Order: sequence, then C-alpha cells, then structure tokens
Amino acid sequence: MTTHIMTDSQMQQFNQLAHKVNRLGLNLLVFDAGFQCVLRMQAGKFESDTGRITEWLAGNPADDREFYWLKEQILAWRVHCEDESCLTVVVDPGDVSGNQTQNERNYLSCIVEDTLQQLSDSNKIFQQTEKISNELSQAYEEIILLYNLSTNMKVTQSNANYLQMACDQLTQLVQVEGIGIFIKRKAEGQKELSLMAGSGFLTVDADSADILQMQLIAEMDLGREALLDSRVDGPFKYTWPESVNNLIAVPLGDANRMVGFLVATNVLNKPDFDTTDIKLFNSVANQCMVFIENNHLFDDLKELFIGSLKALTNSIDAKDQYTRGHSERVAFISRWIAERLAQSQPISEKQIHHIYLAGLLHDIGKIGVSESVLRKSGRLTDEEMGTIQAHPRIGASILSEIRQMDEIVPGVLGHHERMDGKGYPQGLKGEDIPLVAKIISLADSFDAMTSKRVYRDAMSIQHAIEEIEKGIGTQFDEAVARAFLGSDLEKLWRIIQDGFIERWDYSNFEEYGVSAVGALIR
Repeated sequence: MTTHIMTDSQMQQFNQLAHKVNRLGLNLLVFDAGFQCVLRMQAGKFESDTGRITEWLAGNPADDREFYWLKEQILAWRVHCEDESCLTVVVDPGDVSGNQTQNERNYLSCIVEDTLQQLSDSNKIFQQTEKISNELSQAYEEIILLYNLSTNMKVTQSNANYLQMACDQLTQLVQVEGIGIFIKRKAEGQKELSLMAGSGFLTVDADSADILQMQLIAEMDLGREALLDSRVDGPFKYTWPESVNNLIAVPLGDANRMVGFLVATNVLNKPDFDTTDIKLFNSVANQCMVFIENNHLFDDLKELFIGSLKALTNSIDAKDQYTRGHSERVAFISRWIAERLAQSQPISEKQIHHIYLAGLLHDIGKIGVSESVLRKSGRLTDEEMGTIQAHPRIGASILSEIRQMDEIVPGVLGHHERMDGKGYPQGLKGEDIPLVAKIISLADSFDAMTSKRVYRDAMSIQHAIEEIEKGIGTQFDEAVARAFLGSDLEKLWRIIQDGFIERWDYSNFEEYGVSAVGALIR
C-alpha cells in the first residue's frame, strides 16, 4: 500500500500538536490507512511500541468515531484529508497501566480537539481554494470555447460544419451521452426540423423534435431560459424515452423566430444539468444563431450577385435571338469539361467555380457591339470584324475593375485564343494560354457549332465532334479536348436540350451559380 505523503499544512499542524503533548511527556504518532507509522514525535522519556499500537489499531477499527481510546490510556483520532485518505493520530503516554485520571484524559481531549479543529479549518480553506480554482478553470475553458466559435465564424463555412464544431467543443466541457442541433429546413415546400449536427446517443429524433420544440416554447413563455427536465430529484415534468435520466434544451433564436434548438441528454460528469449549463448552452446557441443568420444574409447576397450576372449576360444574349441562352450553356459545358479534366490533373473545386463564372461572363464585352453587327447574315467588313474581335478586351476591361474577378478575367480575355497562335486578341500560343481560356474556348466553340445562327444551321453533335477532333493541336488544347470527347457527350447533349432539368443529376443547377459566387467572394 502506498505510504501517505502529508502536506506542508498537515505537517505544521502536527508539529504544533506534538509540541503540546511532548511538554506533558507524551509521544505523538501518525499512522496511514494501512496502519503504517508515517510520523513519530517523541518526548524523549520512553520509546513508543509502534508494533503493538499497529496491532491495536488494526484490531479496534474506528468505525465512524473521531476520538476513541486504545487500551484505556492511548488516545487516537482520525483526520480526513483532501485527497480522501485517512490518517490516524495517536497520543501515547507510555506504560502508565491505565492510571490516567479523568482530568488528564479531558485535558488531552481538549488539546486534540483544538488541533483537530485547526486541521479541519485548514482543510476547508484548501477545499475552498480548490473549488475556486476549478471554477476559474471552467470559466476560462468556457471563454476559450466561445472565442473559438467566434473566430471560426466564416460565412464561407457550411452550417453543418460550424454546428458540428459547436457540438464537439461543447461536449469537451460538459460530458453528455448525446447532443444534437435541430434546424428548420425546407422539405417539399414546408419547413421541417432536421438534425444538422450532433454526437453520441441522442434519443430525440426528427419525429419527436417538433414536440420538444413546443415544450421548449412553453417553458420560455413561463420566463425560463431553457427546458431543464430530470428524474434525479423527482419525476419528469414531460414524458421522455426510458433511457433519458435528464435533458436540457435551449433555443436558437427566441420564441417568435426560433430556427431550431440545441438539446443534450444524460450528463455524465455530475448528477444533473444545472444553471451553469443553462448559461453555457445558451451562449453556444446564441453563437450558432448569429452564424446561421450571417449565412442567410451571405446566401441572399450570393443570390443577388448571380442573379445580376445572369441578367447581364441574358441581356447580351438577347441582342441576338440565335444566341439566346448561349452564356449559360457555355458556363455549364465549361464546368462539365473542368470536372472531367480534374480527374487527371490537379484542379480544385474553387477553380471549377471560377471556370463556370468565366464561361458565364465570357461574352460580356459584346455589350459594346451593335446588334446590327451581331445579327449580320453576310460577310463582315474588316471594321466590323475588328469590332467583334475587340469584345474579349472590352469584357476583361469591365471585369478588371472588380477585385474579386481577378481569376475570371483570363478566361474572358483569352477564350478566342488558339493553340497555333492564330487567335485573338493577343495571339497567344500553346502553354501561354491560361487553362481557363482553353476550356471556355472549347465550350464556346461546341455550343456555337451546335446552335443555329443567322448565317448557318446548327451542326449535328457528331459533326461538331469531328470538327473538334480536327482542331486538336491547332485550335484546341489536346488534354482539354480529350477530356471533353472522352466524356458522356450524349448525356451532356440531353441535359442541355432538356434545359438542365433535375433528372440529369443536376437538380441543384440553379444553386450551383450561387455556390460559384460564394467561391468568388471568399
């Protein structure tokens, strides 16, 4: 058994007691829980027989008594320490054959009781200090948690990722069996509560979430900050599954505009949830609510931005009825090519978003070209051809004024360049042409070939494929062309012809533009 190590405070108290009893000619001994003598302070008049005292202690357990007499003349008492161990202190008068008077016994008892009180006070001070230290440590960890939630509040992060981070960090402070965040989301035109984040075994599911929210609102109507229910000290107020011992739920928002709630069941590191948990859970829920509202505002901004871009490109396409929808088709085909090309070379999701937007805006420079030139069915004059060939520079110039468009400009400026250097406006050749421009060049050519124009009918898809094959190495980059030609072009063609309807695995086509703008803004 490990020998007890006494604290400095205990040693000081025992030294004071030993000084008092040694003056009376008595010895002081201290034994640990295994009845090993860990301290001996003798008066010098006799040697205490620690072996015999150990036998007496082992044969006379103290039970719940603090003071008791061994062999009628030896006084013993227990001291409970802050580490939950127990010491036995013994005052040994030597071989006096039980001749101590009652007064002597009373005097010894008074000395011991006085010292015991000092030890008790010392332990209380230690415990209070330890409690305050623990509370300060807990408060510091809570501050760190809220700081982390604030610093990670980036609108470019998804709701699910942020809410999961909040759950994970919260459970580091309050250990629970299960935790979850339910948020109202649109499903088939109606808002329903869905589990967005969580961990552990949570007995609350989507079916019971609506009931829990109504109960939470009822508690808030009574002026409470949370729904706190437990069977630890009495029966439940509400009905819960058999596995639930206690539960806490706090709102995301107020009763009038509650977007969801944070719920946890069965706290593990203490008997029950308490008011401290209510404050902590509410603080985390408030941070989550701020993040969700910021994300909604950011989504509105992205929708406004992509709506403005599409309105602008549609106005350009509308100048010529034969090119109506051209910009959106080129954006989609550019994205299609980039996704296939990404399977063989490093192209990030962010770059794919940029390629899509560059495809959407590639003809923005035509805003400065007259409709008569765009719709002309005959051969263009040199001046008219110069006007047409100026549109990449005009578009790049327009977008270069917008800092967020830096990654888009190369695609707009270079989408009419050729691998053999015979393109325009810069006459770039081969690897000098940016990848985004190579991709848009192919997408633009494919859509132009397969669309009816004022000066010719649309080509068949097979004819367009043959023309692309002919142009590899001269007009088109080989890697880009091979990625395009090696893809499921029949599926691509049906998607385009059907107007990007959802059965072609692009049900989020309208939302994709919003996502692409998000990548642009971040």
